[in-house]
Amino acid sequence: MAIQNNLYSQFQRNRVIAQTQSEETQSDNLNTTQPINRNAAYQQYQNSMVNTASPQELTLMLYNGLIKFLNLSIQGIEEKSIENTNNYITRGQDIIIEFMSTLDMNYAVSSGLYSLYDYMNHRLIEANIKKDKAIVEEVLGLAEDLRDTWAQAMKLAKQTQAVNK
Repeated sequence: MAIQNNLYSQFQRNRVIAQTQSEETQSDNLNTTQPINRNAAYQQYQNSMVNTASPQELTLMLYNGLIKFLNLSIQGIEEKSIENTNNYITRGQDIIIEFMSTLDMNYAVSSGLYSLYDYMNHRLIEANIKKDKAIVEEVLGLAEDLRDTWAQAMKLAKQTQAVNK
């Protein structure tokens, strides 16, 4: 688990909060019938969740965010919304770049993950240029596999901790 979590700082937690808040604000702008107080309470909950999450949980949140942004970019492509597609693909790329920058290269598996993240990032650049749904779906599949693997690793680590107590 140390492969992806050694560099999470308050700055990085704040980036996750800022991305979440920005996304929630955009969603709320689409749904103007939602009361403002409910939105503020939800944002406060989101902030609390990010601030109290372990590095492993933050990584899982980032994978979930990546998947969300890729799904939204697919929707943007289908709706022929160039601006939304670009915004969501770019947000996905930001998360991938964050993953790349926080890898602990002291582990052998890190170079393989770095190469995979780099491939995903380059494919998203191509998808953004071409507005190609198939490329985004390819990267989405990889992101879902990584997320599921990370979630399984977290579960195994918790089980191991429980047995060792």
